[in-house]
Amino acid sequence: MTFDRITPRRTRVGLVAGGLGAYWPQFPELLPQLRASATRVAERLSAMDCEVVDTGFVSDEREGAAAAEKLRVADCDLIIGFLTTYLTSSMLAPIAQRSGSPVLLINLQPTEAMDHATFDTGAWLAYCGACPLPDMANTFRRLGVDFRSVSGYLEDERAWVRIGRWIKAAGVRAAFRHGRHGLLGHLYPGMMDVSTDPTLVSAQLGGQVEILEIDDLRVRVEKVTDAETKDRMTLAREVFTVDSSVADEDFAWGAKVSVALDRLVADFALDSLAYYHRGLDGETHERVGAGFILGASLLTARGIPTVGEYELRASLAMLVLDRLGAGGSFTELQALNFRDNVVEMGHDGPAHLAISARKPLLRGLGVYHGKRGWGVSVEFDVQHGPVTLCGLGQLRDGTFILVASEGEVVPGPLLQIGNTTSRVDFGRDPGEWTDEWSATGVDHHWALGTGHRVAELTAVADLLGLELVKV
Repeated sequence: MTFDRITPRRTRVGLVAGGLGAYWPQFPELLPQLRASATRVAERLSAMDCEVVDTGFVSDEREGAAAAEKLRVADCDLIIGFLTTYLTSSMLAPIAQRSGSPVLLINLQPTEAMDHATFDTGAWLAYCGACPLPDMANTFRRLGVDFRSVSGYLEDERAWVRIGRWIKAAGVRAAFRHGRHGLLGHLYPGMMDVSTDPTLVSAQLGGQVEILEIDDLRVRVEKVTDAETKDRMTLAREVFTVDSSVADEDFAWGAKVSVALDRLVADFALDSLAYYHRGLDGETHERVGAGFILGASLLTARGIPTVGEYELRASLAMLVLDRLGAGGSFTELQALNFRDNVVEMGHDGPAHLAISARKPLLRGLGVYHGKRGWGVSVEFDVQHGPVTLCGLGQLRDGTFILVASEGEVVPGPLLQIGNTTSRVDFGRDPGEWTDEWSATGVDHHWALGTGHRVAELTAVADLLGLELVKV
């Protein structure tokens, strides 16, 4: 095995550019200029590592309807309508209604400003993409279609950053629409907050929750060869610093389970996995459950969030941050430090190795706190600097919400007990922050990723139709 990230399905972006056809005979030089702008937009979008379905340029409502049919068939994750000049709302209404995809309208005029002294009407019309925006917003509202827009000029990097957020958000939406999420084992006894109805995931986010049993992994563990186990241990030594507390037998067992986990994920085509199994007295199932952490951490770093305690919603929150390029490590509250004004948070078990401040450590554990088992666990400090927490909460009526908070990981003393730990400074009293965070409806666990991502999460929440609560 090579330690490579998975290659997720490329985000599919539909593109339609348009303008009012009545202008073309009046101003012969206008249409070629607008088409050139549309070509430039297509180039910029293609450079964002997305698949662009370009339906060309439309000049009236019949051409708009034809483009709508092409985009409906293409099943895009996001459709971008480029308002190159004035056009009627009837030209884009079919696209908004029939495609089944979220629509983003962009108004990018050729340059920062017109040359007022030399421009005639034809030259001005290339700058009036803003003119139809209110028309579109009004029409979309009356059609029951969500309205989104980005205005700027063709090479305006501020505008392209905003467009990029929508494309990233569309990638998250696609990850859920096409996702397959494993739920292996059974609920951690007594943790009512982590219980999730799998049907609600499909209903609100899309995709499929695959129900798995511990035996689905056990039979694959039993088929792992000694040579495969040895190869996985070699890989682990490259990725981790192996602490002297790690027993050779436990290391080999974790490597064996890791190979089997890869096969389980491949066989069921999983994009995420949440697991828990209690077991008893060292029998086989308990040993399998205790051997997850090495393999789960490797999977998480490769873009397949794999978490313990049957925490399906946390694995989905981790998937959000991972697809935004933020990593996303399994996290809970650990303690409050009122001397340094930081919140200490993290978790034992799987972690997102890609956001470690240093080479992660494999540490041997005699016991997992509150859980049966023993073996190896992962320990590291998240990269220092800006971070974002992202949780998938659930309200009384079953509705999911996104919960987010931005802070900064700062240096300082950490526990050395086989946990991933971060000292997060939210710029306020840690007790007050903790009370407000807990009151949002977030559950026991969430994802912690690098960078400040609330602007991106705002776009994600919009495309998923979820409320975003920011602490």
